[in-house]
Amino acid sequence: MRFATILTALLSGTAAHAHPGHLAEVAGHGHWLGAAALGAAIAIGLWSGLRARKDRAADEAEDEAPEEEPQEA
Repeated sequence: MRFATILTALLSGTAAHAHPGHLAEVAGHGHWLGAAALGAAIAIGLWSGLRARKDRAADEAEDEAPEEEPQEA
C-alpha cells in the first residue's frame, strides 16, 4: 500500500516538470510573465535572506557589547 502511494505521488507530477530552456521555445507566449515572476521571487528571497543575516549579525554584536554599570549621582 505504501509503495503504491509513493509511486502515484512520484508519477503524478511528471508532466508539470519544465526547465528554463523551455522559455526560449515559447517566445511570444505568456511564459515570459512566469519568468518575470520567478525572477522576482528569487530576488525577494535573496533580499530577505541577506536582510535576516544582517539583522542576526546586529543582534549578536549587541549581545556581545558589555553592559554599562549604573553610575551613582
